[in-house]
Amino acid sequence: MSREFLNRETQLCMSLSGRPSNVGTRFHNYLYDELELNYIYKAFTTTDLAAAVGGVRALGVRGCAVSMPFKEAVIDLVDVMHESASAIESVNTIVNEDSELHAYNTDYQAVASLLRSSGFSHDFSVAVTGSGGMAKAVVAALRDSGFTNGTVIARNTETGPALAQAYGYRFSREALPADLLVNVTPVGMAGGPDADASPYTDEQIHSASAVFDVVAMPSETPLITAARTAGIPVVTGAEVIALQAAEQFVLYTGVRPTDDQIRRASEFSRR
Repeated sequence: MSREFLNRETQLCMSLSGRPSNVGTRFHNYLYDELELNYIYKAFTTTDLAAAVGGVRALGVRGCAVSMPFKEAVIDLVDVMHESASAIESVNTIVNEDSELHAYNTDYQAVASLLRSSGFSHDFSVAVTGSGGMAKAVVAALRDSGFTNGTVIARNTETGPALAQAYGYRFSREALPADLLVNVTPVGMAGGPDADASPYTDEQIHSASAVFDVVAMPSETPLITAARTAGIPVVTGAEVIALQAAEQFVLYTGVRPTDDQIRRASEFSRR
């Protein structure tokens, strides 16, 4: 990858995540090269979120992607909450506008778009595992897309019931069968303690009509693999991360890549 144009005017974009990966870094840098934009992207983690966000402001970092576990904690550190973030009280994107930090949530946009294109029936019952910042985006997108018969499944007996009540869903501490099974937890994530696990049983998977896993690394999680084996339609975390990253790219640069450029950047990011 040629970066001959890097200079003191180069704009820095970055990510903050508990478990940084190369996916976003490769996605954004691929498109910067493809479109000959004077930007560069780097992934970071931190044990001092306030200092890290202060650095975004003080150093003129153009944009910052926010991942687990910082999506809610970052709210008190930004200046402007746009509707996509304020409506669900969860941030996944910060844009630095002359030292004023603007917060957005492109996860919601990505999930809503994938649900629209999936063809899944709004009559489906839905089970969603997880109750963190990403789960807020997913549940909000599900409800706003017409999936009103849902259950939030979480071990946290504070955030789980609160999320369910906010969107008119039920709450359960145990995974339940449903037509559409959705995973918004780290279960199945590469490098995690449950990398080889699924949040749903084989029986629940085989009785489902569709599966949606937001875990992006790997895209073929144990849950997705089991669903494909059973012949059940799936939506993968790779699809989510590509769409939400594309919307971040637009916010950072003001340039919208073509669908083909997004597809190729997504493929490159996962090599």
